[in-house]
Amino acid sequence: MTDHPVLLAAEFDRAAIKKYYLWQPTLLLACSIVGIVLIPVVLLVTVLVMDRYLDRLSCTLTERTLEIKKGILNRVESTVPLEKITDLQMFQGPVMRFFGLHGFRLETAGQSSVAGASLVNMIGIRDTPGFRRAVLAQRDRVNSGRPASAVPPAANDTAALLAEIRDALLRIEAGLTKQG
Repeated sequence: MTDHPVLLAAEFDRAAIKKYYLWQPTLLLACSIVGIVLIPVVLLVTVLVMDRYLDRLSCTLTERTLEIKKGILNRVESTVPLEKITDLQMFQGPVMRFFGLHGFRLETAGQSSVAGASLVNMIGIRDTPGFRRAVLAQRDRVNSGRPASAVPPAANDTAALLAEIRDALLRIEAGLTKQG
């Protein structure tokens, strides 16, 4: 998707992801009488499409972006600039915990989604905490390379800037009184 060098490509725990996507809907459907009837259909569909889903699942960290691909019918390819990432939240529900899986939610600055929703959800990356640390560390490296004008001024710089503005206003005022 981009020409930036790849720093890290996420590896997915395919076996654990398959088990998770088989058991999670089964447990939810088993909680209702109507749902029990649907369990065989859901399991069959899950078994048939899971390998295709996993083949299209990727998450790649480059020097300046996080690139995500997933989906079967609705394919999603996202390229998220690292400097836009505001939060990379890890999560783990009870079924995920049972299978040793973690997930992460990616939120960005200027994100146009419902409040509380995330831009990307990824489940099943091996060593999710390590991948998260790598993304955040690279984001910090990218952000620290910004030009000095993008860095907020220190308190002493602010006082000097305000004095400069005051002096400029006084010169403007003096110029206006000479004209009038």
